[in-house]
Amino acid sequence: MCSGKLQTGLLVVGYFIYLLVGAAVFQALERTAEKQEKMAAAQMKEAFLQNFTHLTVAEMEQFMKNLTEAIQNGVYPVGNESQIEDSNWDFSNSFFFAGTVVSTIGYGTLRPKTAGGQIFCVFFALFGIPLNIVFLHRVGKMLSLLCKKLGKFLYEKGMRKKKIEFLTLLFFLATGILVFLCLPSLFFQITEGWSYSEGIYFAFITLSTIGFGDYVVGKQPGRNYFSYYRSLVAIWILFGLAWIALLFNLLTTVLEDTEKIIVKDLHQIGKVRMCPSRQEGLNSQGQGTLEI
Repeated sequence: MCSGKLQTGLLVVGYFIYLLVGAAVFQALERTAEKQEKMAAAQMKEAFLQNFTHLTVAEMEQFMKNLTEAIQNGVYPVGNESQIEDSNWDFSNSFFFAGTVVSTIGYGTLRPKTAGGQIFCVFFALFGIPLNIVFLHRVGKMLSLLCKKLGKFLYEKGMRKKKIEFLTLLFFLATGILVFLCLPSLFFQITEGWSYSEGIYFAFITLSTIGFGDYVVGKQPGRNYFSYYRSLVAIWILFGLAWIALLFNLLTTVLEDTEKIIVKDLHQIGKVRMCPSRQEGLNSQGQGTLEI
């Protein structure tokens, strides 16, 4: 038991050290390049404001192209020059990005643009994704153990096995939905200015690793976020992934068991329908023998 706890502790510590080191490297590789890009976008905006009445159609098209490219790269030329100092690659955002890489969510709104950052991202994901799978599997086992302990407690109280299975599954679902979907959605509603339904949508799309990228935390222009906001969200994602992975496994088991029951029932119905016709065939064969 102590050996298992030690292994779990080492895995958790090693996992988060891996994410922290990755975040530090991404920050070091990408922050300077992003600052240069923001300065270029600010200069482009200033030039446009000074000369927009004299721009030709070709110059306007080029401006729109540059503006679209800047927005796609996460640079929003909105507000004053002080926003140049606000970085998408500070440590909190870099940690969030590292978490989305190993979890394979990949929103697409933040991505490395330097050659060094892109090469490092390949190797970081190559080793980080298997590590993430091991981490989620271990956390899933811990959640399963909690469910088993609850089942054992109910069994000692004299409850029947079928009822225990239903109640533990219901407890697991209700607790997970509350902790990983309902409460975070309320938090996102307050912090991001989304509606509650948008918060629920974002939470599920994120934890199921669909990751459309239409809603991303910490990306609303003009909103002030507290320090390490996205790091906190990254930790929620990592533990939420373990819960939803276990939930999908439970639902898969339920569907497989339901399929087996349906197939068994259909097989029994088929046997019942075939028995009278087979009996008639045997009777006719018997009658033919008597006639001979």
